[in-house]
Amino acid sequence: MPLKGLGNNRVLLVDDEVEILDLLETVLRKEGFQQIDKAVSGQEAIALSRKQNHDVIVLDIMLPDMDGYQVCQEIRKVTFAPIIFLSAKSDEIDKLLGLGIGGDDYVTKPFSPQEVLYRIKAQMRRTEYLSESTAGDQKITFGDITIIPDTGEVLKGKQPLTLTAKELQLLIYLAGHPNKIFSKSRICEAVWGEDYIGLDNTIMVHIRRLREKIEDDPGSPKWIKTVKGLGYKLEVRDSST
Repeated sequence: MPLKGLGNNRVLLVDDEVEILDLLETVLRKEGFQQIDKAVSGQEAIALSRKQNHDVIVLDIMLPDMDGYQVCQEIRKVTFAPIIFLSAKSDEIDKLLGLGIGGDDYVTKPFSPQEVLYRIKAQMRRTEYLSESTAGDQKITFGDITIIPDTGEVLKGKQPLTLTAKELQLLIYLAGHPNKIFSKSRICEAVWGEDYIGLDNTIMVHIRRLREKIEDDPGSPKWIKTVKGLGYKLEVRDSST
């Protein structure tokens, strides 16, 4: 699915290596991106995220003033924009920590600028698909959970919940098809826009984080059920039964 109007999308690039920022900016501008903000520190990135509405954020984990995980937590207070981590660390635990803290993707250094471009466009494609597929849906409700797709708001009772972009997309996807079982590969295709290979832990992390936010007892979930050997479903029982 081709992306619409790349020039209208604003990207935030965060890395303390100016050469990397300049290289990524060059690749993005050649692709058609016009609105690109750059930051070389965590505090600068946080300030920019509060000032501008970014569509995608590329965030290095190793910054001079604070680590990218802390920056991500602060940015998540003001935006649901997808966050792609850059890191020299390739350990699985680091990737899971990045995804668990609110990131949506993880690229290990050294990387190809084209790979980062691909991942930026993949995140945008997912967001665009989500917007189109939920157009006209004023809200989705189950139990005490209310989802407002147009604004990205999720409420538990009257309490607003803070979800990452991927958590929000995953929740809308499951809640939009109540009681239907989705395999991990189907979830990957619909939410990540990628093949399932290598994303098993990513899906489990996002399911766990969603349960922690919407369930009264995440250890014994009422809504998001694991169907052994098949996948996951959002179970909504008929209140009359």
